[in-house]
Amino acid sequence: MNKKIRFFQSINFKIAIVFILLLMITLEIIGAYFVKQLEEQNIETFKQQVQTPVYVNNQLSNQLLKSDTATANKAIANILSDLNNSADIRVVDSKGTVRGTSDLNDQRIIGQKTTDNNIKNVLYNNRSYETLSYDEKSHDSYYVSIVPLVNPSSDSSSIVGVIYVRANMQSVYRNINNITLIFLTASLVAALFSSIIAVVISRAITRPIDEMKKQAIRMARGDYSGQVRIYGRDELGQLAVAVNNLSVRVEEAQEASEAERRRLDSVLSHMTDGVISTDRRGNVIIINEAAADFLNLNDEEVIGQSILKILKIEADHTIRDLLENQTELMLDFSVPEHSLILHAEFSLIQRETGFISGIVCVLHDVTEQQKNERERRQFVSNVSHELRTPLTSMRSYLEALTDGAWKDPEVAPDFLHVTQEETERMIRMINDLLSLSRMDSGTVKLDMELVNLNELFNYTLDRFDMMIKSDAASGDNNRTETNTTKKYSLKREFTKRDLWVEIDTDKFMQVVDNIINNAIKYSPDGGVITCRLLETNNHVVLSISDQGLGIPKKDLPHVFDRFYRVDKARSRAQGGTGLGLAISKEVIEKLNGRIWVNSKEGKGSTFYISLPYQEAYEEDDLWDEN
Repeated sequence: MNKKIRFFQSINFKIAIVFILLLMITLEIIGAYFVKQLEEQNIETFKQQVQTPVYVNNQLSNQLLKSDTATANKAIANILSDLNNSADIRVVDSKGTVRGTSDLNDQRIIGQKTTDNNIKNVLYNNRSYETLSYDEKSHDSYYVSIVPLVNPSSDSSSIVGVIYVRANMQSVYRNINNITLIFLTASLVAALFSSIIAVVISRAITRPIDEMKKQAIRMARGDYSGQVRIYGRDELGQLAVAVNNLSVRVEEAQEASEAERRRLDSVLSHMTDGVISTDRRGNVIIINEAAADFLNLNDEEVIGQSILKILKIEADHTIRDLLENQTELMLDFSVPEHSLILHAEFSLIQRETGFISGIVCVLHDVTEQQKNERERRQFVSNVSHELRTPLTSMRSYLEALTDGAWKDPEVAPDFLHVTQEETERMIRMINDLLSLSRMDSGTVKLDMELVNLNELFNYTLDRFDMMIKSDAASGDNNRTETNTTKKYSLKREFTKRDLWVEIDTDKFMQVVDNIINNAIKYSPDGGVITCRLLETNNHVVLSISDQGLGIPKKDLPHVFDRFYRVDKARSRAQGGTGLGLAISKEVIEKLNGRIWVNSKEGKGSTFYISLPYQEAYEEDDLWDEN
């Protein structure tokens, strides 16, 4: 968008201000020289006015040569009084004694020794002295002149005294200031009129330039209909003709390039793959939306940046590598929130002459492909490992039975029992795998129904309470089993409000059974398993806490992975398949819920299940009204 140029930012103002500054600088230089010369001339004239004539100096010298001091002093006073001079004049003899002064109010200094060091230096050196001084008390400037008085009748020019003249120069400087003020006023008036003339002249010069600027702006917006007015045949007129011709040529080229650009944009915008194009230096010049989304960047941030920096490969590759080899790269842009793996293919942009003008990079999202491949390899490895353990155990026992152990009545039953347990474990594992496979393929059908979760959870826990009572009864009848039966208790903390959720009852009970069984397995003897049920923001949250060893922090993100076990040896010893929590997670997600775990080592674990729930229903509301 074109912003309006203020007058003070325009070339019109700049030309005018240049003219004005040139004029002001010229006036200032002339004024400074004029004032300086005026000051020197006035000061010189003032000096001539206040200095005493030569004949007066001779008269004063003759009086200083007389031996009758009183008579001579009177004569000196008469000579000084006859002088029509406003300056303060003093006569000092060769001994430094003041012999006369023109100041009638200061006659008491006559006959006293002078304290002025400048007068003493003149008496000693026999050289004239003059200076301009400033009185800080009265804020006045003074001219001081000390001239030696010599014996007029002696050839040796022996000094007989000095005449001291001190004159106030305030009137001189006042005249100079008045003249300077007049000159300054005239300069300001001249500057004002010259400013007006400069603005008018600069507008006449810049008017064609302004029209060409407006035409250039219209051309930048895509409007080529206007023409620049030609004011003459000078350089600006020739430039206006060139701008008009350029407007026609650009319009023709723009129409051709616009059609080509629309075709290219349509292709790039509808591509699912990311496309990045660079110049020959590797700086990005084109990027489509897919590539910007992959890299999580805006077009403005990418354009002009090096493709090595954008793809984060500057540490391992250079532009020359990409130009010479056009290697295919796997780029990992994964972050904790989500995974992203891109396959990058590079190709050159070459002209017919073979000149390389840039690089094109095509980005394919292979995240899901890599994830599936990784999970497939991991799944095959885990299944092979999990099946190999029971099969190896079964083979060992079967080989022992084949070698004759079946004849031993004490060993054979145990061997057969172990073989049966391993077989049942493999069957459970295969069933779990089939369940996961059906869930992954989406062939599992959920039998959804509206259930009061309070009653369902209580019903599930009642079954475990019955198991506790059954174990206690068997322990009273047969004390030998109490050593192998783990004691535990269930603690309920439920909300009193009915919470209705739409779930598949059988599969949900399977999830709860699996979590409680895990809590029993990993709880210490006599441990308490706390079961809670509460509501929060249209969700019901069910939690099951145990007092076991807990789960290490590094293992928490993998608890719901398939075949993942925190304590592998203990899990296998207790008959686990490593798929229970994975199945539980799949079931809960199918029910539009969420399952997670919090745990600290040595302080037990808590599994949470969150499900969306309906507001409490009245009993009659459960039936459709006719």
